[in-house]
Amino acid sequence: MQLKANWFFWGLAGIVIARLFSMAAVPLMDPSEPRYAEIARLMVQTGDWITPWFEPGVPFWGKPPLSFWSQALGMRILGESEFAVRLPSFLAMAALAALLYRAATLLFSRETARWATLMLSTMLLPQVAAGAVLTDPFFALGVTYSMLAFIVAPTTPTKFWRYGFFIGLAIGLLSKGPLTFVLVGLVVIPWLAIYRERTVHLTVLPWFTGTLVMLVLTVPWYLCAEIKTPGFLQYFLVGEHFLRFVDAGWQGDLYGTAHKSALGSIWWQWLLASLPWGIMGGLLAVWIGASASRRSKAFEVHKSPVVGYLALWAIAAPVFFTFSENILWTYVLPSLPALALLISIYAQAFLPAGNAPPLSRILIGAAGLVPIVAISLGVISLMAPTTLMTEKELVAVARSQMSDGKKLYFVDSRPFSARFYSDGKAELIALGELENLALQKGESAIVAIPKKKESSIAGSVRARLVEMYKSRRYTLYRLNG
Repeated sequence: MQLKANWFFWGLAGIVIARLFSMAAVPLMDPSEPRYAEIARLMVQTGDWITPWFEPGVPFWGKPPLSFWSQALGMRILGESEFAVRLPSFLAMAALAALLYRAATLLFSRETARWATLMLSTMLLPQVAAGAVLTDPFFALGVTYSMLAFIVAPTTPTKFWRYGFFIGLAIGLLSKGPLTFVLVGLVVIPWLAIYRERTVHLTVLPWFTGTLVMLVLTVPWYLCAEIKTPGFLQYFLVGEHFLRFVDAGWQGDLYGTAHKSALGSIWWQWLLASLPWGIMGGLLAVWIGASASRRSKAFEVHKSPVVGYLALWAIAAPVFFTFSENILWTYVLPSLPALALLISIYAQAFLPAGNAPPLSRILIGAAGLVPIVAISLGVISLMAPTTLMTEKELVAVARSQMSDGKKLYFVDSRPFSARFYSDGKAELIALGELENLALQKGESAIVAIPKKKESSIAGSVRARLVEMYKSRRYTLYRLNG
């Protein structure tokens, strides 16, 4: 299955342009993106680079700080914009794709590396993660670096790969936490038990100095975080890493709600995250399985220790989260690089080696699906911003009508996008407090009222409201005194 170098280059260029466009055009959408962006904004505002803050006075113990550090740095350099706060995720996913390309070239061939990189870059979840304010791109980068370094180091024993196993663990520990050890261990330990190549893989890695590097990079922050806000380690290690996993209705979450799903639903989310290539890989597997000769050839391919390693890696995240009801689809991101490489390996083994026009059109069409969706979302956000779950435009309208000292109030609920785009100045007020809002005659306040609450507005308040703007969830009013 041929993919020429110039096709690969221009394909990646198109994918990058599509993602950069949507990163700049699409506003931060509730709930996750503006929440993390606001934490990073507070880091810039306060100058506190040890403890991420959920809001002033409330430490955020849910995640380590690597993603917030990078997002805060992006805003310090480029200003408070969607592009600035999203760029670090894009760079993290670009680094992950580069690692995959290099490792696949060393282990297999440039052709396999090109297809694997193209497939990963056009999967749904990697495309989303590459331009979203999340912690997952950094976690996936750490896990991927560790996993690739472990399997590449015996054949290419440079410091980059030998120490990469431990540096990848450090990246994971600073972006997500001890879950890094779980996902890497779920692959490495069974693989070492199954295959005889364990000795060279165990001896090539610098276990003592590498572990020391990992500890030096991670332990100081964990200690400083606990000293500065006591209780962090208890909540993070026990609550976030154990109670959240075993209890779908965990009531100890300080920052949101549980994400309850049926046991085993992570596999559907894994399939969704890998679109369109997961489905195409499944069709390829069915086609291979329909012929005894193809099955025999597939068995020979699968006997390779590296292919077995990739297979374990590709299912590690969904296998682990099969036993939890408290899940998000982003949890499978660390397994997708292995899935992309596996599909590429089997496609190279079974599909025509030369140019096959019908097949080429199908593959090009598949590769273009997700980038086209990204461009479409960017166009929609520019043409019809009120269809998106964000208060960027509402806050902008409010600011254009506010004189110095005037406040913007959100009634009964204050979404994170309102906090971010108002620089933390949007205030929360109860619906019943509107009538008693202290306003002199001739004065006014700007209030955003949820559309579902408008029927509950008291008549005396309704008579003083002048509509200014409607977003998807709120109506913006001027409340006259």
